[in-house]
Amino acid sequence: MTPGAADRASAAARRRAGGVALAIPTLDEEAAIADVIRAVPRDVVGRIIVADGGSTDATAERARDAGADVIDAGRGYGRACLAAAMAAEGADILVFMDGDGADDPACVAALVEPIRAGAFDFVIGSRARGRREPGSISWRQLAAGYLAGLGMRALYGVSYTDMCAFRAIRRDVLLRLGMTEMTYGWNIEMQMRAARSGLRILEIPVPCRRRRSGASKVAGSLLGTLRAAPRIVATFVRVAAHKRPVDVASLRAGDA
Repeated sequence: MTPGAADRASAAARRRAGGVALAIPTLDEEAAIADVIRAVPRDVVGRIIVADGGSTDATAERARDAGADVIDAGRGYGRACLAAAMAAEGADILVFMDGDGADDPACVAALVEPIRAGAFDFVIGSRARGRREPGSISWRQLAAGYLAGLGMRALYGVSYTDMCAFRAIRRDVLLRLGMTEMTYGWNIEMQMRAARSGLRILEIPVPCRRRRSGASKVAGSLLGTLRAAPRIVATFVRVAAHKRPVDVASLRAGDA
């Protein structure tokens, strides 16, 4: 490849990456967050936004030092995700990933490419279908994903096997879905609204690793599970009871 061709290829790669923003909600992830950010493929992701939910450790400082933009999102997993989505102005595609090291940043490209190619609007990773490191995911998480998937298939005819946080979606579509859940029901709300609205959805296997430190806020203890489960169930019931879909098809028509 000639120097001129190499420069053009590099510029094209930067433009493609510039359309992708990675959102990482965090709460006390100082031990893992820097390594997570440094492992993100920057030829795929143009901007990394860490939406911090009030960490009392050095999460924010380590994230900034590693090259991320850090915003103060306030408490609540869904609130952090929405804050990052709103902050990602100029991005065409949003990727959501946890900051504890359980998700493999190398898989970002596999989530983004089907959307970039115009074939899908929403791509979600499935830990149930991927390789799972011993101790990486509890039976409670796998069972919850399976049961939620059965419910969504009955309601909308869309099959999910997981409620994995590792996912990518067109930003314009996400902002039209009408997301309202500010806690741990965010993931299932997005999946339900996406299915109900007729989005082109793809589920792909992703590996699941043990988190690099600490315990999961949800599955790391029985108490965490008991706190999150009612919120997830309540979100499912609330969204299922609301029948009016979002006209996402009009967005795709506008792309033509």
